[in-house]
Amino acid sequence: MTGHGNVLFSPDDVRALRRHLENGGFLHADDNYGMDVSIRRELRKVFPDRELADVPYSHAIYHAVYDFPAGPPKIHEHDGLPAQGLGLFIGNRLAVYYTYQSDLGDGWEDPDVHHDPEPVRESAIRMVVNLFTVAVGANS
Repeated sequence: MTGHGNVLFSPDDVRALRRHLENGGFLHADDNYGMDVSIRRELRKVFPDRELADVPYSHAIYHAVYDFPAGPPKIHEHDGLPAQGLGLFIGNRLAVYYTYQSDLGDGWEDPDVHHDPEPVRESAIRMVVNLFTVAVGANS
């Protein structure tokens, strides 16, 4: 999921997402500049007993196929803050991966939308390959 605005989960959404994640599912949320406050609030509804935490750079999400030794790539600059990869873990399994200040989704869009240079777009695409690899591995 990605976006700019307010994320709001209904009580049914909260139950369904929790069930999905507890049964091996995976969620990637990409703050495309503007949903940080609401996604954090809504994830607390899903898992009130867990906090988003930095995903260690040694985690497979950064090395599954392509290496990202310093975490998620920075696609767009907004506030001068570094890109962060935050997660919610169920046991040792990464169930939710939240990219903040990265804007991965922008790098996946048509090149005419943001006019990102090819190496920037390539890094976003490589990161999504890692995301899919980890997500599928979590469910196999």
